[in-house]
Amino acid sequence: MSRSVELRRGGYVDSVTLMQVSASVAAIAGVRAALVAMATDLNIELAVGMGFDVPDEPSANEMLVAVEADTEDALRVALEGVDSALTPSVAPTTGSLEDSPPPVTVGAAARTAPRPAIALISTPGEYAFADAVDAIDAGLHTMVFSDNMSVSQEVALKEYAESAGVLLMGPDCGTAVVGGVGLGFANVVRPGPVGIVAASGTGAQQVMALLDGAGVGVSHCLGVGGRDLSEQVQGRSTLRALDLLDADPATELVVVVSKPPAAEVASAVRAHAASLGTPVLFGLLGPGQPTLTATTQSVVEALERFWSAPQHWPGAAVVVRRGGYLRGLFTGGTLCDEAMLLAWSRLGRICSNIPLEPSWALAEDLASVGHTMVDFGDDRLTRGRPHPMIDGSLRVERFFREVEDRSCAVLLVDVVLGLAAAADPAGDLAEAVRQATSAGVAVVASVVGTRDDPQGLRSQAALLNGAGASVYLSNAQAAEAAVDLVAGAG
Repeated sequence: MSRSVELRRGGYVDSVTLMQVSASVAAIAGVRAALVAMATDLNIELAVGMGFDVPDEPSANEMLVAVEADTEDALRVALEGVDSALTPSVAPTTGSLEDSPPPVTVGAAARTAPRPAIALISTPGEYAFADAVDAIDAGLHTMVFSDNMSVSQEVALKEYAESAGVLLMGPDCGTAVVGGVGLGFANVVRPGPVGIVAASGTGAQQVMALLDGAGVGVSHCLGVGGRDLSEQVQGRSTLRALDLLDADPATELVVVVSKPPAAEVASAVRAHAASLGTPVLFGLLGPGQPTLTATTQSVVEALERFWSAPQHWPGAAVVVRRGGYLRGLFTGGTLCDEAMLLAWSRLGRICSNIPLEPSWALAEDLASVGHTMVDFGDDRLTRGRPHPMIDGSLRVERFFREVEDRSCAVLLVDVVLGLAAAADPAGDLAEAVRQATSAGVAVVASVVGTRDDPQGLRSQAALLNGAGASVYLSNAQAAEAAVDLVAGAG
């Protein structure tokens, strides 16, 4: 067994890039564990928990590179992989003595850029607040990709942005498309008449993907953070985003997408939308509310375009275990919410780490209890480790455990494509799907993506289907099919 732990000074790299580097290095043959991250207290704690001995007095401005491998050769290859992946990000700026030094703050960068319009903040949560304030002071619309920011900080930032006349997207804003440019976990979409305001990352991706399948493009997708329509945050960024899209000549219709919102906040947002000149449709998840697929159909038909049901491909014929349970393993929180709402109406209690009812919460170990759905993208499971849309290894491990559990009858999963997602998420699941169907566990998968996404929408769907999964391009239809299988098996 060979290990290397080092702290590297002199270069900051954003968390999305470091998550991708960690995942790519961990996938190298012979590597048992890898963590490439800024040396924050949280990441140091994670490294220690992984069994690494961290040097004394690390600084959050240093980069922690910790790798464990079976052999010295594998360790060497892994460290070379780290260097190769990081070189473009940390290479020093070259120039003469007369050149200005590179900016070290968002505000300084804004002053040197020709026409800055938006800032993307992806620094660790404890620093993101100050960086966002700096961006707002520079007059920039600001997207905060960083998570683990307190609600009180979020409210303060959004009030500050409102007073400055700019939009704050986030915190924990995973997806946005501004002027055709995808940010975070965005899908590749074509320009069109629909503007999206999303208090939901994967919910926005589902709507964009279904619009793309119907041949309808997107003007902008403005993520506002999953808590924006909560009682505490009061829809502050949603209201601002609606005003911006209403003033945008390229936007003919707006759709608002959200995880289950606070009722009084949803009512206030609907009232505000009714006062605008641009028509607004709503896809607010909740009991008795339309699915994201139904909402997208309404959008397409409101534009007088043709709608056809999203494609699906039946999977292997499996004799489902009688009396067994439904288990959902998700990378997208909103997709998990939608599936739970659909399953709850027919199966009753659905246990989860993001439960619909507090009494349905899973224990700390997340062990399945009856019908269970787990969101692997929840903040508590992504602290110090890559998001499951980048590295799905935790979910694959859980998938195999569910197959071994004789009470599991049907497995429901999502596969989300896009710019920052894993290169081959379907490939990561394919062998697990084969083993599940061979063991008598039916697998139903939703694939969320567009025709232009780098992973290849059709090839990803075909790979899962070839392994035995029933594959749907609609998450709602996938959930309904999985419930049908469980209900049909008694």
